[in-house]
This record gives sequence, structure tokens and C-alpha cells, in this order.
Amino acid sequence: MDARERQLRQWLAGILQDSEISLEAASSDASFRRYFRIHFPDDKDRESLVVMDAPPEKEPVAPFVDVAQRLSGAGLHVPRILAEDREAGFLLLSDLGRQTYLEAFAEQDSDSLLEAALEALIRMQMHADPLGLPDYDRALLERELALFPEWYLRAECGISLSSKQQRHLDELFEAIVGRSLAQASVFVHRDYMPRNLMLSQPLPGVLDFQDAVRGPISYDPVCLFMDAFVSWPPQEVTAWLRHYHQRALAAGLPVPESEARFLSDCRWMATQRHLKVIGIFARICHRDGKPRYLADVPRFFSYLRDSAAAEPELGEGLERLFDSLPGHVAEPAS
Repeated sequence: MDARERQLRQWLAGILQDSEISLEAASSDASFRRYFRIHFPDDKDRESLVVMDAPPEKEPVAPFVDVAQRLSGAGLHVPRILAEDREAGFLLLSDLGRQTYLEAFAEQDSDSLLEAALEALIRMQMHADPLGLPDYDRALLERELALFPEWYLRAECGISLSSKQQRHLDELFEAIVGRSLAQASVFVHRDYMPRNLMLSQPLPGVLDFQDAVRGPISYDPVCLFMDAFVSWPPQEVTAWLRHYHQRALAAGLPVPESEARFLSDCRWMATQRHLKVIGIFARICHRDGKPRYLADVPRFFSYLRDSAAAEPELGEGLERLFDSLPGHVAEPAS
């Protein structure tokens, strides 16, 4: 038991008036946060709870509390905050269950789960208040894109780009940022993916929303249907994005009238996210000592090749990038 866990147990004993609780590791993510599920051995019928441990110097809990209130007010199913110690970095939360969408896909019809997730997404974009959230502006988009050359090309692959290659990469990044900023802005969860959606009633429970921003409307649909940890055939992804577009138009969301334009926006936005996530996964490996995420990098190169094939201008920039890399680096997933 480390020092923070001892501090956490002392805090919980005071909050719950019960020193006999049992803590079970619930999950950990790519950040410095960790979660424990609380059991009450002396009261088997008592509902389990979850406690978040977020070191305040690395992961302040204030954004989580703020965004949870915004999403709850919009009718999304998020954890209720039952107690908090912001200075220590502890939150006591209601438990949304044990099974994520990602796990449930192996046992249940993914279409019905995705339909519920899409309905919740539209509700979030319609009703969650984005005012006061950070803007997904040029500076943030560029910082995220810079993770790819810094952590994947240099740290993971040992590649130093020539001045010509760097110029081509800069041109690609500038085009991506321009297309992203041209989209209408709404509330953006920023990680609205199956791993952060829970099999919970009402469906879905929504987690990991503390990094929400005000930004491009295509970002969260891309997260949902072009996931980091599970892939569907490109034609199915396109069908779901078309379905979202129809539902969004009917709801009055500010998506382009043209389906073709919307799908194009999604491919450009997806390219930004895929390059960013490749960089993040490499950073998690080399900075944080968590190499397992790198196993999913080939999935993102497959996504990038799909977008390149459908978008000539984007394809030209991506092919220049691929041509600058050793063959094994940008191999698509099998």
C-alpha cells in the first residue's frame, strides 16, 4: 500500500464512517489517475462505489467535476459525485458498472450499443454547455500534432526528418488544422470511444470526460467509429457516419448539409486524431513506461491509409509522410 492509498483510505473512513471497507483496483488509464471500487464486507447489499485518486499536481479533479455537472445537466448518464477533496485529489463516485462497450462487443450486438451511444452523442452535442471550456484552437491542434514527430518518429523510431520532409509534414499539418478550424464548434468529449462507454442503465454510462473542449463537430463521431482498440470495416464506418449525419441534421446540429462534405470533414479530423494518438501512445511508452499501447499503432496507420485513399489532397500529404518512413513503420494492420 503506497502513501496515497493510505491517505485515500483515511479520507474514505471519515466520509463513509466505515473503516472496514475493501478496495479493489477498478481501472487505470493512460493518465496518472487510478480508480478503486469500494466494497462493504459487513453490508453485502450496499451498493458499490468508486473512488478516483488523481494526484493534484498532475491531474487536478476540478475539470472532472465541472464537466460532470455539464453532462449531467444535459441528460447524460455520468457518475454522480458523492464527496470530494480537491486539494488531495480524491473523488467519491457512483459506480456505472464493470463492463465497458469494448468488452461488451464480444457478447452483444454492437449495432444496438452504437445506436445508443450515437443517441447520447447527439444529446451531448445539442445540450451540453461548451461555454467556458478550453477552445480546440490552432495552438491546441498544433501541439497535439507535434506529438507524432516528437514521440513516434524520434523517440520510438529514431527518425530525424530532413528539411524537405519537415516542410512536407508542416504543410500537411497546416492543411489539417485549417480544415479542423473551418468546422462548426460544439461540446467535444474528446475521447468518446467504446472504452469510455459503460454497459449501464440508462445506456450508455459515460466516463473519462475531464478533457472536454469546445471544438469541431466531427471529432466525437470520429472517436466513436474509428476507435483506438477495435476496428470495423471502412464501409461500416462510413455507414455509421452517414447515419450520424442524418440524425444530426434532423436534430438541428450545425453539420454541413452535404453528406460528402461532412464525410470529408471526418476524414481530415480523423487524421489529426490518429496522428495525435500515435504520438500519445509512443509518449506513454517512453515517458511513462507503459508499452502496451504501441500494439495498436498499426490500426491507426490503416485508418490513415483509408482516409488517404478517399481524399486526394489529404492523400498526397499522407503519402509523402509514408514515403519518408521505413517500410515497417507505417505498415497497415493485418
